[in-house]
Amino acid sequence: MSNLEQRLTELEVRLTFVDEAVQALTVADAEQSLHIAALERLVHDLRTELASMRTGQGHDPHSEPPPPHY
Repeated sequence: MSNLEQRLTELEVRLTFVDEAVQALTVADAEQSLHIAALERLVHDLRTELASMRTGQGHDPHSEPPPPHY
Protein backbone atom coordinates (compact mmCIF):
# COMPACT_ATOMS: atom_id res chain seq x y z
CA MET A 1 0.00 0.00 0.00
CA SER A 2 1.45 3.34 -0.96
CA ASN A 3 1.83 6.25 1.39
CA LEU A 4 -0.96 8.12 -0.37
CA GLU A 5 -3.36 5.17 -0.09
CA GLN A 6 -2.51 4.78 3.59
CA ARG A 7 -3.18 8.47 4.25
CA LEU A 8 -6.46 8.27 2.35
CA THR A 9 -7.55 5.24 4.38
CA GLU A 10 -6.68 7.02 7.64
CA LEU A 11 -8.68 10.07 6.55
CA GLU A 12 -11.67 7.89 5.68
CA VAL A 13 -11.51 6.24 9.11
CA ARG A 14 -11.30 9.64 10.81
CA LEU A 15 -14.22 10.92 8.76
CA THR A 16 -16.29 7.93 9.84
CA PHE A 17 -15.58 8.71 13.50
CA VAL A 18 -16.40 12.39 12.97
CA ASP A 19 -19.68 11.47 11.28
CA GLU A 20 -20.59 9.19 14.20
CA ALA A 21 -19.70 11.90 16.71
CA VAL A 22 -21.80 14.49 14.87
CA GLN A 23 -24.75 12.09 14.77
CA ALA A 24 -24.43 11.39 18.50
CA LEU A 25 -24.28 15.12 19.25
CA THR A 26 -27.33 15.75 17.06
CA VAL A 27 -29.31 13.13 18.97
CA ALA A 28 -28.15 14.53 22.32
CA ASP A 29 -29.09 18.06 21.23
CA ALA A 30 -32.57 16.94 20.19
CA GLU A 31 -33.07 15.15 23.52
CA GLN A 32 -31.91 18.19 25.48
CA SER A 33 -34.22 20.44 23.48
CA LEU A 34 -37.16 18.22 24.46
CA HIS A 35 -36.11 18.27 28.12
CA ILE A 36 -35.72 22.06 28.08
CA ALA A 37 -39.16 22.52 26.50
CA ALA A 38 -40.70 20.25 29.13
CA LEU A 39 -38.99 22.16 31.93
CA GLU A 40 -40.14 25.50 30.48
CA ARG A 41 -43.74 24.23 30.42
CA LEU A 42 -43.37 23.00 33.99
CA VAL A 43 -42.03 26.36 35.19
CA HIS A 44 -44.87 28.15 33.41
CA ASP A 45 -47.44 25.83 34.98
CA LEU A 46 -45.90 26.25 38.43
CA ARG A 47 -45.91 30.05 38.11
CA THR A 48 -49.54 29.97 37.03
CA GLU A 49 -50.45 27.69 39.93
CA LEU A 50 -48.56 29.86 42.41
CA ALA A 51 -50.29 32.99 41.14
CA SER A 52 -53.71 31.36 41.43
CA MET A 53 -52.90 30.15 44.96
CA ARG A 54 -51.89 33.67 45.98
CA THR A 55 -55.04 35.13 44.47
CA GLY A 56 -57.16 32.40 46.08
CA GLN A 57 -55.78 33.32 49.50
CA GLY A 58 -56.58 36.95 48.93
CA HIS A 59 -52.93 37.77 48.47
CA ASP A 60 -52.50 39.97 45.44
CA PRO A 61 -48.92 41.23 45.30
CA HIS A 62 -50.02 44.22 43.21
CA SER A 63 -52.33 45.46 45.98
CA GLU A 64 -49.58 45.51 48.62
CA PRO A 65 -48.14 48.87 49.61
CA PRO A 66 -44.56 49.51 48.55
CA PRO A 67 -41.80 48.59 51.00
CA PRO A 68 -40.89 51.29 53.56
CA HIS A 69 -37.61 52.23 51.88
CA TYR A 70 -39.44 53.76 48.89
